Amino acid sequence: MFPIFLKLFSNPKPPPDDLELVRRYRQTGDMAHLGELFQRHTEMVYLVCLKYLRDEEESKDTTMQLFEQLATTLLKHEISNFKSWLHVTAKNYCLMQLRANKEQEKVKLEELDLPLMENTSLLHLIEAETHEQDELAVTEGLKTLPPEQRQCLELFYLQEKSYKEIATLTGCELSKVKSYIQNGKRNLKIYMEKNHAAR
Repeated sequence: MFPIFLKLFSNPKPPPDDLELVRRYRQTGDMAHLGELFQRHTEMVYLVCLKYLRDEEESKDTTMQLFEQLATTLLKHEISNFKSWLHVTAKNYCLMQLRANKEQEKVKLEELDLPLMENTSLLHLIEAETHEQDELAVTEGLKTLPPEQRQCLELFYLQEKSYKEIATLTGCELSKVKSYIQNGKRNLKIYMEKNHAAR
C-alpha cells in the first residue's frame, strides 16, 4: 500500500517538449508522437496557410497535407527549433503552391486561345524586349481596351499575377477576371490584326 500512497502525492511528469517528440518519432516511427505535434501546432500552421492562400477550405487541406508530409520530412532534417522550422516550412509550401497554381492558370489560358496572330502570341509579344515595335503595338492596343480588360491583362501578363491575386487587387470576382482577360485578348487580337498585321 505504501508505494501506492506515494504515487498519489507525487508530481506528474511534464509533457515532452517538441524536440523530444521529434526525437521519439525519429527513433520509433510511432505516429502518436507526430499526432501530438499536430495537436500542438495545427492552428499555427492553418493561420500561416490562410495568410498566403486566403481561402479557408484550401488552407485546411494544405494544413493536412503539410502534416502528412512531416512523416517523411522529419526523418531527413535536423531541427533545433521545431515551431520556427514548421512556420518556415508552411510558408514555403504555400508559396510553392501559389507558384504552381499560377503556372497552371497560364497554361490553361494559353491552351484556350494561344494563337493571337499567325506568327506569335500576346505573351511573346509583351515579353520580347528586343522587339520594340511589337511592344509599342501592344501598348497602343492595350489603350484601346476597356479599363477592366486592360488592367487585368497588364496584371496577368506584365506583372505575372494569378487569377486569384488579380481578383484580390481589383475587387472583382474570379469569374469576372477570367472574362476580362479572355475578352481583352480577343479585342487585342482584333486590334493587332487590323492595325499591325501587315507591318
